Amino acid sequence: MNNPLIQPSPKITPPPSTFNYLKSQVTSRSLSFISHHHPTLLDLAHSGTLVVVPKEEFGPVPTWRAESGFVEPDEIWVIGTTHLGKGCGEDVESVVREVGPESVVVELCRSRHVVSSSVYRAGIMYTSVEGAGERGKQMNSNMFSLSGSEFFGAVSRSLNLGGQTALALRLLFAFFSSKVSSDVGRPFGDEFRAARKVAEEVGAQVVLGDRPVEITLERAWNSLRWFEKLNLIGAIVRGITSKSDASAGSLKESSKDVSPFELSEQLTLTYPSLLQPLVHERDTYIAWSLKRSKAVNHNKRVVGVIGKGHMNGVIYALISDLGDLRFRDLVGERSSNGWISKLISGLVRDTVIGGLLWVLFEWFKSRT
Repeated sequence: MNNPLIQPSPKITPPPSTFNYLKSQVTSRSLSFISHHHPTLLDLAHSGTLVVVPKEEFGPVPTWRAESGFVEPDEIWVIGTTHLGKGCGEDVESVVREVGPESVVVELCRSRHVVSSSVYRAGIMYTSVEGAGERGKQMNSNMFSLSGSEFFGAVSRSLNLGGQTALALRLLFAFFSSKVSSDVGRPFGDEFRAARKVAEEVGAQVVLGDRPVEITLERAWNSLRWFEKLNLIGAIVRGITSKSDASAGSLKESSKDVSPFELSEQLTLTYPSLLQPLVHERDTYIAWSLKRSKAVNHNKRVVGVIGKGHMNGVIYALISDLGDLRFRDLVGERSSNGWISKLISGLVRDTVIGGLLWVLFEWFKSRT
C-alpha cells in the first residue's frame, strides 16, 4: 500500500452535469452588477473570464465557522486564466486595480514557495521577467517546481505531505512543464506574477489558496490502477523526450482554444479517475480559501486568480450548500499502517520511479 491519505468525505461532490456557470443566474447577475459599478471590466465579464459572486449568493455558513465569529467577504471576484496564455497578466492587473480587494487568492500552494522573513511566497510569482539572462530561470519555473531558499527543506516538505511517490511525480511533471514552456517560448504563470505585483501596489495580501500539490499528486496516484500508473509515467516520459518542434506546434495550435495547456484537464480525459482529486476536490478547496479561510475574514472584496478549467467547479462550490465541510475533509488524514509495511510495499514502486528520474537526469545532462 502507498503512503496514502484516506479518501475525503463523500460530501465533496462535483457540480451536476446540468450546471454551467456561463448560463447560470450567477453570471447574469454578475454582468448586471459589473455593468453598473465597474463598466471597464465588461469585456472580461461578457467573455466569461470574470464573475463576481456577492455574499447573498453564498451557500450557508457552516456551524464551525459561524461559532468563531467569522464573517465572509461581501464580494468574491473570480477571474479565469490560462497558465501559458498571452494577456492574462494584464487582465489580472486590470481587475485588481479596479476592484481594490483586501485579498488576492491565487491557485498556488505553500508547497510551491520561497520563504522570506518567515512569510510563505510562491516562487513562481517571484521569478524575474527582466533581462535575457533570466529567461532560462523563468522558463524552468512552473507550478510543480521545487523552489525555496533551502532546496532540501522543500524536498522534506514534499516527502512529509505526500511521500516518495508524490515527490517523484512532482519532479516528472516539473521536467515536463519546463519543456512545454520552452517549446512554446512562453513562461508559466504570468498571471501569478501580475497578481503579486498589483496586490503589492494596492496594498492587498496575497493568499496561496490551492491544496498542497503533494497531497493532490498522492491522491491522484492512488486513484489509478497499476496499468494506468505505468501508462501515465510512460506518457510523461515520452512528452519530455519528444521533439520540441512537434510539441510546440501542437501547443501553439491549441492556444486558439480556451486553454493552451491545462495539464490536469488533459489528463482526466485519458484517466477519468483523476477528475476527483485533480479537479473537483481542488475546486472546493479553492472556493473555501476564497470565502472561508482565516485570511479573508471580514474582507469586503476578494479576487481569486484561477485556471479557467476551475471556474465552473469553484463558482458552484461558492454558491452551494455543502454542509459542515471543513478544510481537513479536503486534505484527508494519513493512514495508520506501520512504517515497515509502507516501506516494503513502496520499494518496487519507488525503485521504478527513481530509475526513470535518473534516466531523465542523464538525458538532460547529455543535452546541456
